[in-house]
Amino acid sequence: MPTIHPKIEEAVSTLDLNPVTRRRLLSGTGLFSASLAAGALLSGCSQQEDEPTGGTGNFPATPKWKFTFVNHVTTNPFFTPTQYGMEDAATLLGIEKPQWTGSQNSIVAEMVNATNTAVSAKVDGIAIAVVDQNAFRGPVDKALDAGIPVVSYNADGARADPGTNRLAYIGQGLYESGYELGQRALQVVESGEVAGFIATPGALNIQPRIDGAQQAIKDSGKPITFTPVATNADVTRGLSIIDAYAQGHQNLAGMLAVDAGSTSSVGQTVKKYDMRAKGLKVAGGFDLIPETLTGIKEGNLDYTIDQQPYLQGFLPVLALYLYKLSGGLLAPSETNTGLLFVTKDNVVPYQDTKTRYQGSATDQVLVPRSGPIPHG
Repeated sequence: MPTIHPKIEEAVSTLDLNPVTRRRLLSGTGLFSASLAAGALLSGCSQQEDEPTGGTGNFPATPKWKFTFVNHVTTNPFFTPTQYGMEDAATLLGIEKPQWTGSQNSIVAEMVNATNTAVSAKVDGIAIAVVDQNAFRGPVDKALDAGIPVVSYNADGARADPGTNRLAYIGQGLYESGYELGQRALQVVESGEVAGFIATPGALNIQPRIDGAQQAIKDSGKPITFTPVATNADVTRGLSIIDAYAQGHQNLAGMLAVDAGSTSSVGQTVKKYDMRAKGLKVAGGFDLIPETLTGIKEGNLDYTIDQQPYLQGFLPVLALYLYKLSGGLLAPSETNTGLLFVTKDNVVPYQDTKTRYQGSATDQVLVPRSGPIPHG
């Protein structure tokens, strides 16, 4: 009799066959039929969700853990690469695609409900954008008490108070990035008025940035007046507010913004009124939407800050996975996803390269590069 795979023998042994039929199935022409029967039997026995699956690389077999991301603006294109990042990490590790949930319009109550739903569903890990200083304390404690690890991403409460007992924050240092935004402006601004535009004052994913920019200018000791200006989460309304402010303050030395919509609107306003010719020294902000990149290339914006949204999806999945894998011994660590200034000198690759990493493409691609790597 030919060698039979142990799994086929095991499957056939469960069938109600007499000894003669069993031998015929496992030999000669019957082998193919036996294989089919065994394969059907094995595939018919659906794997339970908590049963181990094949490990990735040298990792052991694990359950197909399910993680949930709770976001404040679930349909905002800024988070497209974040969703790609979490999906790619899950695929790499052989676990379930994480759930993307929360609120479309930064309604904290909806985010809290989504968090509580995830806890009730007994998910294996949660990542939350903590955009409110107090609302998530209870839900996160509830998750931790249930043995569910929780990390924050993109937003982490107030500067002096993360607002939860999450295990770690994975995202940009928000106050620090705002401080760098202000310091960069100080390289060319010696005096005058600088306006700082913010879509939603108090929102803890952007308020720390404007606080940082204001403090940088204050620390400089230069005779500069920094004025925070509320725009709007609606980009069209925000643009009209920035436009009106520019008309009423034609001697601005600087225009800074701390959110994607306001940043692109600053660039459009600078171009519309030719504000460079009127003495504007600096214009800059955050994020990589196409209008902002165009503004940099045309010279209407001096710089924008890349906060690596792809990593804000990819790294939380890795952190939660390793926590589960190690029984909690590999605790998530505070991770700053970085601060990179995009200027006219380096904007072209951002515009010309379409990748999942920037949210401008869906396919997996290898992006080749060559030449020296810039360094300070």
